[in-house]
Amino acid sequence: MSTFGEDLMQSLQEALSHAKGEGPAVVHTPINPRDVRVRSHLTQAEMAPLMGMSLSGYKKWEQGQRRVSGPALALLRVIEKEPEVVRRVLAG
Repeated sequence: MSTFGEDLMQSLQEALSHAKGEGPAVVHTPINPRDVRVRSHLTQAEMAPLMGMSLSGYKKWEQGQRRVSGPALALLRVIEKEPEVVRRVLAG
């Protein structure tokens, strides 16, 4: 099954659980890599290595040609909150 299909199935399961009163609904807030980068005062060339990827791959995220998911999405959320900590930790 495609990632889209998996996401859709998960969303439907969460909606069904919520409708049955089986816990709080999980709200998935989309995250925009460009917005995170700009708010963190980073260039694309600085952001790409923080994400552990090539500059061209990072640019594809910002252009919407590739989807951010999994650990990369989690790292973006950390960078959004604490960009200096991530820089310091990844610098060695």
